[in-house]
Amino acid sequence: MRVEIDENSGYCFGVEFAIQMAEDEMSEGQQLYCLGDIVHNSMEVERLYNKGLRTITREELKNLTDCKVLIRAHGEPPETYQIAIKNNIELVDASCPVVLKLQNRVKNAYDLVKSKNGQLVIYGKPGHAEVIGLTGQTSNEAIIITGTDDLKKIDFSRPITLYSQTTKSTKGFYSIKEEIEKRIEKEGLLSVADDFNPNDSICRQVSNREPHMEKFSQKHNVIVFVAGRKSSNGKALYNVCLSHNPRSYFVENEKEIDLTWIKPEDSIGICGATSTPTWLMEQVADFLKNNEPALV
Repeated sequence: MRVEIDENSGYCFGVEFAIQMAEDEMSEGQQLYCLGDIVHNSMEVERLYNKGLRTITREELKNLTDCKVLIRAHGEPPETYQIAIKNNIELVDASCPVVLKLQNRVKNAYDLVKSKNGQLVIYGKPGHAEVIGLTGQTSNEAIIITGTDDLKKIDFSRPITLYSQTTKSTKGFYSIKEEIEKRIEKEGLLSVADDFNPNDSICRQVSNREPHMEKFSQKHNVIVFVAGRKSSNGKALYNVCLSHNPRSYFVENEKEIDLTWIKPEDSIGICGATSTPTWLMEQVADFLKNNEPALV
């Protein structure tokens, strides 16, 4: 049995930066709160909890005063900053630079489309932390779509500007873009060239992993994909693996591995999402190596 950990898997820059900021703050011995799970991985959240990081909700934030709160890589809407000022809360802002740039683009685009009676559409997951931050730039007027079924939310007689959550699938974004163009042409009320402004705002640290994951999943007999079940990026990348290798399995940790998935002669690839810590993939690899004698 051969086990390989994908060297390109693991934290993206934004998540790594946020976790480092949290650990630096906690090293000073001060109480630190985090607005939502710092990363969509329960194992890492538990590790940081044991170091003193306490996760809070937006409702709980409203009742806090005179404390320090970390903003995670996903970013936050303007309302969060307003609450912090009102309640004398010191914010440790670990928003990913890519997300902050997109928030600014969405805010400027929203002001422009509103002046033209247009619509700002975001391809993303409703309720996702990043999407909440993005819609906050539009006074929560942005239209959120997850697939073609949601296109009924769009008025195809009004101009459309499209953006994407940074961690969504590139293939999914361009599929949505093409479907909108087809609907515009079918309705005949708008011009694709003049009234539709699509913007591929997917993070390249994320999108570049898709073609790599295609190759990596075909390189091995078995793929063990390690990620938190809340991770949108994890679901997208796992589906890439599964589409190229039917013996791909999604686990949150080594406890979920079924040894019947594996044969003694198999080559096993271990990979993960942009929210998967390297130490967790190494833990999974060690579990497999230690249980090799049990394989039949």
